[in-house]
Amino acid sequence: MDASASGSSAKGVVVESVNLSYGATHVLKNINLEIHPGEFFAFLGPSGCGKTTLLRLIAGFNMAQSGRVLVGGEDIGALPPWKRNVGMVFQSYALWPHMSVAQNVAFGLEERQVARAEIERRVANVLEIVGLSHLSLRRPSQLSGGQQQRVALARTIVVEPRVLLLDEPLSNLDARMRVEVRRELRDLQQRLGITTIFVTHDQEEANTICDRIAVMKDGVIQQIGTPMELYEHPANLFVAGFLGTANILEGKIRRDGGSASFELTDGTRVTLQNAATAAEGARLVFRPQYAAIGLRGFATGGAVALPGMIVHREFLGATVRYAVQLGTQEALVDAPFRSGTELLEPGAEADVAIAPERLQFLSA
Repeated sequence: MDASASGSSAKGVVVESVNLSYGATHVLKNINLEIHPGEFFAFLGPSGCGKTTLLRLIAGFNMAQSGRVLVGGEDIGALPPWKRNVGMVFQSYALWPHMSVAQNVAFGLEERQVARAEIERRVANVLEIVGLSHLSLRRPSQLSGGQQQRVALARTIVVEPRVLLLDEPLSNLDARMRVEVRRELRDLQQRLGITTIFVTHDQEEANTICDRIAVMKDGVIQQIGTPMELYEHPANLFVAGFLGTANILEGKIRRDGGSASFELTDGTRVTLQNAATAAEGARLVFRPQYAAIGLRGFATGGAVALPGMIVHREFLGATVRYAVQLGTQEALVDAPFRSGTELLEPGAEADVAIAPERLQFLSA
């Protein structure tokens, strides 16, 4: 594979109105999305949300009852997996234990009856790309988990697929190795320029290596956006809670003529302009790092102050995380730690202060 040239031939993926059921179980529900050529895209969600089913649908291992999948503008719905030219790296890696690294990588080319000289050239090239040239004669059992994962990648990209599909490829690695390999994955994808779809339940993995993310729940795409868009502007409570830590406070919208306020369960009222447009049943949402904390009465200016009591404190190095009791609810505040700063003590009466633009009203 010519890494310098592959980006120009990258293919986009379009999924249109896809519905897929297993018997009476509706697994994918009216899925619509567009993945740009050369993009690193993630399907992110909890177990059972349909993300792997959607990936396998693109690969050709699942069939939808309605809708279509296009790669590079071509409807591939009627094609079997081996004719789609879509490469998939499975969670288990599925390496042949009796074959060497080079033989594993060459397997797909041999099945395609590529000439021997071309196989040797392409295998050598791709092993160099993934940094395994010096291990070409080893068996999978002689490799680390990260090295096995790179063999699985090499075996897939050597056949020059139009799209690369990754089904939780880091789940079998320990925490340190996951960080290292995900960086390698991103670097490799950028060098090859290949359109890549990555399935994961780990929001940190998706945030760190993907250009955009589709957040899924119960077979429905909840929101699509860049990691920062999803984090700062979640579409609903599920997205807010799934991507990072969010304070989600219950209460009621109180309307009085043309104005409205949000009344927390302890009776504290928050008057905000956007409360008037909030849906009934909406909750007040903000991220821990977007709030400030101080002793009662410290908040000034236009900040919204929520009175409470500190019930817990955690020192996290760069930040100090305070848990604050707000009536019957609890909120988290992440305060930057500076050497010499006096920390607030559990039991102290405090105010949680948030800029109005950092408060959101979200529904399920």
